[in-house]
Amino acid sequence: MASEQRWIPLESNPKVLNKYVHNLGMDAGWNFVDVFGLDPELLAMVPRPAAALVLLFPDDKETVNQLIGEYQSDYPDSLYYTKQTIGNACGTVAIVHALANNENVIPFDAAKHFKTFLEKTKPLNPEERAKHLEQDNLMGAAHGDCAQEGDTQAPSQDEHVKSHFVALVHCNGTLYELDGRKEAPVVHGTTSADTFLEDAAEVVKKFMARDPEDLSFNVMALVQGGDDM
Repeated sequence: MASEQRWIPLESNPKVLNKYVHNLGMDAGWNFVDVFGLDPELLAMVPRPAAALVLLFPDDKETVNQLIGEYQSDYPDSLYYTKQTIGNACGTVAIVHALANNENVIPFDAAKHFKTFLEKTKPLNPEERAKHLEQDNLMGAAHGDCAQEGDTQAPSQDEHVKSHFVALVHCNGTLYELDGRKEAPVVHGTTSADTFLEDAAEVVKKFMARDPEDLSFNVMALVQGGDDM
């Protein structure tokens, strides 16, 4: 159930997101980078390994209700999934999904807040995790600071934006779409650490095919290396 709480929407901007996640304690050797295209030549420019994709897609058409993939309500315990109950918080929820499902790969500073957030929310169910985020003032403040850092003027927290963030992650050989507004994680077939980026790109192509005349898509990869400047 959605709460009345609303946050300022995030800009799909790697520089902004990197400041956000590094302040929360993600290792500086990992960064979000733009994915400039989904063809093999452009995917080859993305640093490896790639641990997650964050997709921003148009959210103002009826086609958004056309499910791509299949729901999996009995997903493994090792997959971290949270609901979204805060308005305009989809950017932070996507980031949480991307980071939390790679804690075995990406180091986090134990003195910074994300490590604490993860330890407190891992034992909870998706609805309880969403409630915890509502009450976590440090996560809310970090989101607010990030929302003001973009290249464009931040919209009002009361504005109903026409786009939505989701995360694509790899867990136990399966490619998952994690969207806190959906009823469960969405499965998009099998994948591996070596083929994740290409497999996730194929999923993004399906989102684009659903709205072929809309150009308001943006894709970022969470990678080791990259340029956070």
